[in-house]
Amino acid sequence: MIGAPESSDSALTAPSERADEIFLEGPRSRFEEFITLLEVMRDFLRGFRVLHFVGPCVTVFGSARIKREDPNYELARKMGAAIARLGFTVMTGGGPGIMEAANRGAKEVSGRSVGCNIELPFEQPANAYLDRCVRMHYFFVRKALLVKYSYAFVVMPGGAGTLDELFEAVTLIQTGKIKNFPIVIMGTDYWKGLIGFIEKMAQHGMISASDLSLIYATDSVEEAIAHIRSKTIEPFGLKRVARIRRYFPWLGERGLSGDAATP
Repeated sequence: MIGAPESSDSALTAPSERADEIFLEGPRSRFEEFITLLEVMRDFLRGFRVLHFVGPCVTVFGSARIKREDPNYELARKMGAAIARLGFTVMTGGGPGIMEAANRGAKEVSGRSVGCNIELPFEQPANAYLDRCVRMHYFFVRKALLVKYSYAFVVMPGGAGTLDELFEAVTLIQTGKIKNFPIVIMGTDYWKGLIGFIEKMAQHGMISASDLSLIYATDSVEEAIAHIRSKTIEPFGLKRVARIRRYFPWLGERGLSGDAATP
């Protein structure tokens, strides 16, 4: 029988940026696995408490590498502002690039802006346009939170992480794990190869033809907002409210001021 080597790093002392690596490296001692379980629970609990009162969100995915002079930065900024005007809280991964642009757009129109950041070996600082930001150790916890509070997803140009987030949302909708929330792809010239490949999957029967309707591709902020409005506000009975929901600071809860949509 081939045995896995014992881990030389204790879960009690390992640096937090190695959390995912340690979690995925294979079996460890029962005690270390239990400590990891507690750390995962702590990540979820912190996320639940910080984000519970942020209101229905629209999550914007996209690259952290996009510079401010890139046209996609300005597109994400306009999209963030339009989402906020619609009454939603703009949620992102909380970092720079596209994430910063969307959060910035929301703040510039006095909208609500939150981030769910991740600890990485290289620093990914939170951007300066966030009302609330929670920092996670584990990627899978972060992805769950970005989905949990959202009624729609906007996918801007990005890399492997953005692809992961896009197909996570598509798979959850396709399998009925979450409701049929709209997914909007923006930057169609960048994504045209991917859109064509998704169509090819349908042609080969790898996905249902009806799954193609889960994704709406456009470069128009107005069209994107109209699609989100028609697929969220009416179907899910959302309405704008001005009251601030009661929260308990002693539980780690934090409220957000301003009007927001609510179920």
